[in-house]
Amino acid sequence: MTTIAELGSQISWNDQGLVPAIIQDESDGRVLMMAWMSFESLAKTFELGETVFFSRSRNELWHKGATSGNTQAVSKIEFDCDSDSLLIQVSANGPACHTGKNSCFDAGVVEVNR
Repeated sequence: MTTIAELGSQISWNDQGLVPAIIQDESDGRVLMMAWMSFESLAKTFELGETVFFSRSRNELWHKGATSGNTQAVSKIEFDCDSDSLLIQVSANGPACHTGKNSCFDAGVVEVNR
């Protein structure tokens, strides 16, 4: 089992000490949201077993669902080939988006003609 220190040392953090995290529903593969993580929020995610992010606008940790109850239980964390983004599979307890939609990517679709 990978420790938080091992995982943290393998990630290419940006200049602000953050990494983008794509949150994916483990049951159907649907992308639920994207948020930023710091080493501290990643460590808290490991500790709680639920997603914890870093809010850039509030400059603080944000435990997803702490006030709404719409938590996300983490089942797997992966990073990409450049180690500069995370893919986190979760079991969602309610909608991921603050608008009440299941996914933050339900805002609209743009078709691309080929």
